[in-house]
Order: sequence, then C-alpha cells, then structure tokens
Amino acid sequence: MSRFVQRLVIPLLPLCLLLKTFAPLSHADEKLFVAEPFTQPKEFTPGIEGPNCDSVGNVYAVNFKSDGSIGIVNPLGKGEVFVTLPNKSVGNGIVFDRTGAMFVADYVNHNVLKIDMVTKQITTFAHHDQMNQPNDLAIGPDDVMWASDPNWGNSTGQLWRIDRQGKITKVASDLGTTNGIEVSPDGKTLYVNESLQRGLWAFTITADGIKDKRLVKQFPDHGFDGMRCDVDGNLYVTRYGKGTVAVVTPKGEILREIDVLGKSPSNICFGGPDGRTVYVTEVEHTRLVKFRVDRPGQAWQRWQKK
Repeated sequence: MSRFVQRLVIPLLPLCLLLKTFAPLSHADEKLFVAEPFTQPKEFTPGIEGPNCDSVGNVYAVNFKSDGSIGIVNPLGKGEVFVTLPNKSVGNGIVFDRTGAMFVADYVNHNVLKIDMVTKQITTFAHHDQMNQPNDLAIGPDDVMWASDPNWGNSTGQLWRIDRQGKITKVASDLGTTNGIEVSPDGKTLYVNESLQRGLWAFTITADGIKDKRLVKQFPDHGFDGMRCDVDGNLYVTRYGKGTVAVVTPKGEILREIDVLGKSPSNICFGGPDGRTVYVTEVEHTRLVKFRVDRPGQAWQRWQKK
C-alpha cells in the first residue's frame, strides 16, 4: 500500500501505544504459533471473512456489525465500519494491489468490487453473469487477480482470471468446491483448495491462464476455507470444522497445525510491521484471532519491493 494511503487510513492512536504495538520482538522473546483473541466476540456477523492488512497494522474484514459492511480494525483490536457496500452486495475475500487499491469478492452480485482507500469510492472492477458466487481472491506479483467460484449446492466450482484492466476469463471448470486460492511468491504457481472434497491443488500459471493441475495434499477429514503463503512458499490453510490452521509445504508436507481458539476459521492473512503476524477470521465466536510466526507473509514482502 502506498505511504500516502497508509497515513490516511490508520485510525489515530497515542504514540506510546503505537510504539508498544509495533515494537519488534526477537524470536527468542515471543511465543510463536500460539493464537490469542484480537477482537471481541460478536463484533462481526457469522459472515466474517476477508481478511487483509495494510502495512501499518490495520486489518480489514467483511461484515462488521452487519452484513454488507467492511470493518477496519486498528493494531489494538478496536474496530469500526470502513465502508458499506452498495446494491445489497456482501463481501467475502479481500486483496490489495500494489497501488493500494482494495478489491472485494461480492458473492451476491457476481462482482469483484474496487475500493479507493482515500475517497472510499466503490466501483465494479469485474463482473460475469456465469459466476456462481466469487468467493476468495488472490493476486500475483504482476497484479493479475484470480478468483475461486464455488457452487455449494452442486459441490462444484470454477476459477477465473482477472487482468489489470478488469477483463475476466474462466480458466477452469468442473472442479470441486473451490474456495481458498493463492499465488506462490514467484508468481508461477496457483494454489486452490476444494472445501468439500478436501483436496489442495496446484496449477502452473501461463501467460493467459493455468495448466498442469496436480494434487499437493489430500486431507482425510474436515473442510478448508482461505489460505495464504509465507515468503518461503509454505501455505497457511484454514481447517474449517477442525479449528486449526495447517502449515503445508509446496510438496504437501504438514509442518504444524495451529489451534485458533474456535472450530470454524474462515480466512487468513499476514500483517503487522514485519509481516509475521497472522490474522484469522473465526466464525464460531465471530471474531479475529492472531498469532505470531517465524517468517513473513509474501504480501508483506511484495510491499517492500515497490
């Protein structure tokens, strides 16, 4: 996110609290992979999703207080409504591009919405009548966007590619219930999980689509939802129903699972001043939880290279 946007969107906080919040800890001084509550229960609706972070510590998640809103939560865990979506739209996944614009999957009206972080103007960036319900979004280092699109009633799904001008193209169909989606740090691999079928898949990204579908990991139980990569390419996958986040290597090895204090984690992002704070939207208690990790998220690393 650009620095001028950062200055505008962060809620005002006393300097001493900001310094305490952002004070970096060495790995030896902090507990890693241990979740704690970040917001109070019931501040969000059961549709809590998103989330995504700006580089100064604000976390954005959908359905704050009421469905159809996007909430902003400051580094101390205090939230408020950032915007309310028009036309009865309801958001799901959130991503930022390199200019700092926010994009939101609107599953009600089959849109990807674009939000100007300075003016809060909301426009339709991409739309397709054949979308079931755009669910989660991922964005690569080239700012090309990818959208998962499940059909829950039929236990099927499809995938869409959205270029920087908003041109939308279906790149895969006849899949399972596509949900979490992410691009590898080098921009060469698209990862997609299927919630009901419990498969985690990889595709090779081409100039205008994807190819070479391959299974990374088949899980025996519980569902999936969102997922994000760290800078090493490991995937942090929310295990809906199990109440954990699984850390999975690109080869399908499970490095660890982290208890997130509720059985229904829906989505996940990396944030904080060093990119090593993970935020999870948790449906059972309708709140955000957070935990510290040893490596930054890839989105944080991308902002450093602007």
